[in-house]
Amino acid sequence: MNPNTTIPAARAKQEPKPRRGAAPATPEAFHRAGVGSEQPGLYAVQTQTERQRENGIITEALAILDRRMFKAREAITSPRDSAAYLKAKLGGYPWEVFGVLFLDNRHRVLAFEEMFRGTLDGSSVHPREVVRAALDHNAAAVILAHNHPSGVGEPSAADRNITRQLRDALQLIGTRVLDHFVIGAGEPTSMAARGLI
Repeated sequence: MNPNTTIPAARAKQEPKPRRGAAPATPEAFHRAGVGSEQPGLYAVQTQTERQRENGIITEALAILDRRMFKAREAITSPRDSAAYLKAKLGGYPWEVFGVLFLDNRHRVLAFEEMFRGTLDGSSVHPREVVRAALDHNAAAVILAHNHPSGVGEPSAADRNITRQLRDALQLIGTRVLDHFVIGAGEPTSMAARGLI
């Protein structure tokens, strides 16, 4: 089946009437929702199979990205490299996720872990668990990251506070916090670049 199946408008009108309380599917409603076709009288419909295929492609792309980062043991040489990777890992979640990129003493990637998941507007981060994971990975440095599902990439007061707590806790075991990225709709915000580490 073609991923973008089209339905003639005349046939769409012959479909059963919507259930009570459901809004009618008019051409104007489709147009307002951004669904449409270049041909008048036709509406593009994304099938469940197409969505599943796209999700599979995204999953495969993330797996390739992980292999490149971990198997090659590439060093993180710029904030842009880590920001792009972390945006790919955390940018698509509809809830807040806090992750940590663990690095060795040459800033080569040891592991990435999604440490905490929260709600639409926050997650609880426990410094003890981050310290434990850093010890487990024998990490010399970490890069912290979390997403803002709202799309706003500005660090909040809570973000600045937890960054200080994690920096201080990890410093006790000799692990440096190199950066903390806030992943929003645009470019990730580097808290290190803003002098907040």
